[in-house]
Amino acid sequence: MVNEQDIPHETMNAQTPPASAQQGDTVRKSVDYWGYIVLAAGVGALLWGLVSAVGTGRGYWEYTSGLKGVAGAFLLGLVAILIGAVQGWRTRKAINPPRRARRWGGMVVALAYVGWVGTFLISALTVPAIHDVSTDLADPPAFQTLALRADNLDNIPGADDKDMRGLTPLQRWALVHQKAYGDIRSVRSNDPVPVVIAKAERLAKARGWDIAISLLEEGHLEATETSAFFRFKDDVVLRVRPSETGEGSIVDMRSVSRVGISDLGMNAKRVRSFLADLTGTVTAAP
Repeated sequence: MVNEQDIPHETMNAQTPPASAQQGDTVRKSVDYWGYIVLAAGVGALLWGLVSAVGTGRGYWEYTSGLKGVAGAFLLGLVAILIGAVQGWRTRKAINPPRRARRWGGMVVALAYVGWVGTFLISALTVPAIHDVSTDLADPPAFQTLALRADNLDNIPGADDKDMRGLTPLQRWALVHQKAYGDIRSVRSNDPVPVVIAKAERLAKARGWDIAISLLEEGHLEATETSAFFRFKDDVVLRVRPSETGEGSIVDMRSVSRVGISDLGMNAKRVRSFLADLTGTVTAAP
């Protein structure tokens, strides 16, 4: 039988790892575990959000369910970022720091998704909750082929506002619209009506819009734009009339979302961009 006293001191030291090494192995195992969690949460948030959006676009579930999925994925992404940051702080002075690739990878993916969704959240907080934008508030261009949603004037902001009390939904919409998008007005084109409509049709097709009707002589065009992931559809109507002087045309445009209360400012962006490309200006017609 070999006694502990018979074993050389150097041999015992070789067989027994230093306490610092044991602690380093423990830290490595623990933080690697959290690294996997951060990576799974970050990638999971991105996939959850994409599946929610694409599934909505394919008609697998209602758009409200898809939006809830995107919101849930947003929260999961925030959790991944928070856990990754906390673990990074806790292990900043570790003797044997863990590999950071998994943790950083998960955080980068989560940040990308959270940042993407965050832009829409910022828009929701900075634009009014309306989904109908027109250059002419007194006489908006009317749809002839595409149907205007039945609830278009429901849920217009200001119903409980003392300054708007007693106003009709249409009047409240005009006031809210004017305050948020006062720059969106009728514009003038130097081209005659048929030329403007023909150019508008080419622009709409170049943007991938589906043309519902195009009447050159009548100065009327209707089209639909479909978003990439959710496949949301926004309907557009263009009305072009001869100017009062007989030189050139007056162009009016209206863009309406088929679903939702707020369009997150997308219809206003669409009108501004399209009219700028069509007439070369967004300056109001005299």
